[in-house]
Amino acid sequence: VENKNNVTEFILHGLTQDESAAKVYVSLFLLFYATIILGNLLIIVTLKTSEQLESPMYSFLSYLSFVDISYSTVTAPKLIYDLLIGKKTISFVGCIVQLFAVHFFGCTEIFLLTVMAYDRCIAICKPLHYTNIMNKHVCGWLVAASWVGGFVHSLVQTLLTIQLPFCGPNDIDHYFCDVHPLLKLACTDTYIVGVIVVANSGLISLSSFIVLVVSYVVILVSLRTHSSEGRLKALSTCTSHITVVILYFGPCIFIYMRPSTTFTVDKMVSVFYTIITPMLNPLIYTLRNEDVKNAMKMLWRRKVKGI
Repeated sequence: VENKNNVTEFILHGLTQDESAAKVYVSLFLLFYATIILGNLLIIVTLKTSEQLESPMYSFLSYLSFVDISYSTVTAPKLIYDLLIGKKTISFVGCIVQLFAVHFFGCTEIFLLTVMAYDRCIAICKPLHYTNIMNKHVCGWLVAASWVGGFVHSLVQTLLTIQLPFCGPNDIDHYFCDVHPLLKLACTDTYIVGVIVVANSGLISLSSFIVLVVSYVVILVSLRTHSSEGRLKALSTCTSHITVVILYFGPCIFIYMRPSTTFTVDKMVSVFYTIITPMLNPLIYTLRNEDVKNAMKMLWRRKVKGI
């Protein structure tokens, strides 16, 4: 096969070809996206303006909310627009940019969730040393490492994909550009690239998940020595984190911890980590956290008095 690229754009199949179902999806995903933006912005504003929420946990949570907004914005607006029109296309350059952004923000979120689990582990297992271990300098480095890790991961995925020849067909059975659907269209043997993709994406998801599980096991074991009140408060916080981890890592591991094959169900599974989890994060972290709810009430009272 001649190593050339004749493809200037890709045709996305989207979530559905059914027009009546598409109308329902438009309303649904508009609601989801609005909830993502408003919910995560509310968390960021609340955490940045509240003097009571200055611990590293809330700092990490504000960064997570920012990543959630960015992550969903990479896919949701395009998905909603494509559901409204007949022919769903994306330029070759636009596809590569979307691929990079999806993996950049997605991997950064994985690392941030891992950092948050480490933070909770230190806070519960070594409370007397917590402020010394998790000082501002360390927290800054952990956040920076999460962003750099996400960038390096995404750069590898993008470089692996962009060097492949695409000579047709150009139909992608997905609602956004991802590695597996693009490997399927490449005009060359992609076995080696597929193995590297699994090693890059899949192992990051799986290893981070294992670190998270180990962290929470350590936390649960250490809670036996805490008082009933302290145990309940710690469990409430950890339950929120565990819920997010399951909703996010489960679909990621399913998609990326396998050879370069695609299934019809991949599109619906991808909705969980690109849209559903960013939407649920504000609800999960606020509804189970009295400090955040109180801070939001105080923010609302200040706004009302200002009006």
